[in-house]
Amino acid sequence: MAFLQIDHMTKFFPSHSGGGPVCIFKDVTIKIEKGEFVTTIGHSGCGKSTLLNIIAGLELATEGGVILNGREAAGPGLDRMVVFQSFALMPWMTVFDNIALAVRSAYPDWTKEQVTAHVHKYIALVGLKGAETKRPMALSGGMKQRVGLARAFAIEPKVLLLDEPFAQIDALTRGVIQEELIQMWNTSRNTVFMVTHDVDEAILLSDRILLMTNGPGAQIAENVIVTIPRPRARVTIIEHPHYYKIRNHIIHFLVEHAKHEEEGAEVSNNGSKKKEPLVVSFEQESLARQ
Repeated sequence: MAFLQIDHMTKFFPSHSGGGPVCIFKDVTIKIEKGEFVTTIGHSGCGKSTLLNIIAGLELATEGGVILNGREAAGPGLDRMVVFQSFALMPWMTVFDNIALAVRSAYPDWTKEQVTAHVHKYIALVGLKGAETKRPMALSGGMKQRVGLARAFAIEPKVLLLDEPFAQIDALTRGVIQEELIQMWNTSRNTVFMVTHDVDEAILLSDRILLMTNGPGAQIAENVIVTIPRPRARVTIIEHPHYYKIRNHIIHFLVEHAKHEEEGAEVSNNGSKKKEPLVVSFEQESLARQ
C-alpha cells in the first residue's frame, strides 16, 4: 500500500441554480509514496484545492477516503500540514510565536529551550534570521510565506500540503522561495502534495505531475513523470533536453481541455466508465498505459 492514498474519491456540491448536486470530481484515486513530491495541475473549477482540503481533513468527501500510512485519515491532524496561498498567520503574533505555536502543539512535552532551538533552526532555514520579533503587518508577502513554510516544516508532518503557496508573491520573490523550498525538502524529504497553476513551478519541484480534466466530473487523466534528475535549479533546469518536452506536453493538455469545457459534464451525466490515467514518461520517449 502507498504511504498516502486517495481512494476512489468523489465530491458533490449543492447546485446554486436549485437543481441536483454538482459532481466536482469523480472516482479519483492517487497513490503517493513516502518522500515523493506530487503536484496536481488543472483548470480552475476542477477541484484541485477541494481535493487538497479533503486530504487535510478540512472538508469531507462524498465518497471514498484518505489512507495515510495504513490508517484512514479522517478530520484534521498535525500529521498533515497545509501551507495556504493566503499566508494564514496570526496577525498579533511575531514570526517566532507563529512558528512556536505550531511546534508546541506538535511536541507538547518539549521544554522551552527545545522549542526555542527548533524554531530558530527553521527561521534560519527560510532566511528570516533577524526578523523573529516582527509581526505579519511588518513583513512582505514573500516573508509571510517563508513563515508559513517554516511553520509547516517545523512540525515535521507526515504529509505537507501546498495550496498554490506562491500565487500571491511576485515572480522574482517566488523564484527565490521555490529554491528555498527545494533545499528544505531535500533536507526533510517530506511527502508533499501540491496544487498549482504554474507549469514551470510544477516541473521544478515535482517527481510526478497529475493532470486533471475539467469539472464537473473531473478526473485524473495523466500521470506525467518528471524525468529530470535532482538536484534541480531554476537557472539550469531549462537546459535539460526533457524540460521543454514535458512543459509543452502539459500546456498542450491544458489548451486542449480548455477547448472542451463541456466534456466533464457529459462524463458525469452519462455514467461512463473511468479511464485509467495515462502514464507519461520522457525517459524512453514513449507513452505507456499503467
